[in-house]
Amino acid sequence: MTYYLYHIPGKKIGVTRNLEERVHKQQGYKEGEYVILAESKDISEISTLEIQMQKAFGYKVDRQLYKNLKCNKKEMKINVTEQTTTFPMPLNKLKGRLMDNIGMTWETIDGDVTLTSESIKWVIANAKTSMYNDERCYVYNKAFVRCFDNNSPYPRTGALAPTGIRSMDVGASYSPRFDKIRDWAEERGLYAKGDTKTQALKLMEEAGEICRAVLKNDHDQIIDGIGDCVVVLTNLAELINVPIEDCIDVAYDEIKNRKGKMVNGTFKKD
Repeated sequence: MTYYLYHIPGKKIGVTRNLEERVHKQQGYKEGEYVILAESKDISEISTLEIQMQKAFGYKVDRQLYKNLKCNKKEMKINVTEQTTTFPMPLNKLKGRLMDNIGMTWETIDGDVTLTSESIKWVIANAKTSMYNDERCYVYNKAFVRCFDNNSPYPRTGALAPTGIRSMDVGASYSPRFDKIRDWAEERGLYAKGDTKTQALKLMEEAGEICRAVLKNDHDQIIDGIGDCVVVLTNLAELINVPIEDCIDVAYDEIKNRKGKMVNGTFKKD
C-alpha cells in the first residue's frame, strides 16, 4: 500500500492512501492544484515526514501522527467535504451516536478533529439539520477546528493561528455576527460556487450605494449600505480562506500607532 504526502499550497500538508477520494472528491482539488511531496509504503516514515514538512512550511501541526489515527471499524460513516462534516443521523439521535464513537478522529482541510466528551458538547450545540435530508445533520469544519487546542475544545474569541489561539483586539466581540454571515452564505452555496472577482465587483456596487446615500443625506440607507459592504467583505475574505477577523487585525495593527492630524475632514498620517 502506498501513502502519499500531498501539499495544497497555502492551505495544508497531509497524508492519504487515496488521492482521488481524499483530495479530489472530499476536498475538491484537481491535478495541478496540489503537489505530491513524497510517497512511501512505510507508514511510519511518511507519518514522520508529514510532521516535519508541516513545521517547515509553517502550517498547523497535526496533534497525532498519521499512523496513530484511530480507525475503529465500527465507527460512523461520516461524509467529510471541504466545508462540512455530515453525520448519518437526525439531530435527536446525534448525541448517542457520537458518544458511541468517542475517540474517533478524522481529517478536514482545516485540521484534524477528535470526538471527546467536550467536543461532542460543541457538536450538539452547533449541528444543523441537512436541508436535503432530515435524517442527516452537519457541522462546519472550520468552526469545529477553531474550537480545538491540543485536543481540548473550548470556546475561542479568535481565529486559529499556526501557533495556537490568539485574541483579537478589534474583531473578537463581533465574531458571532460574522459567523452568522458565513452560515448564511454557506447554506446558499456562495463559498462552493462563489468567485472573488464577483464579490469584489459587488463591493464596488455597495460602496456606490453608500456614496449616493451620503449625497442624499439618507441616514437609513447609509446604515444599510455599510452593513451590505460588511457582508460582502466577510464573504470575500472567506473565499480566499482568511477570516475577516484576521483582516481586521491586520488593518488595526497597521493603524493603531499611527499619528497625524485632520485636514479638511480627512486624517493625514505623519
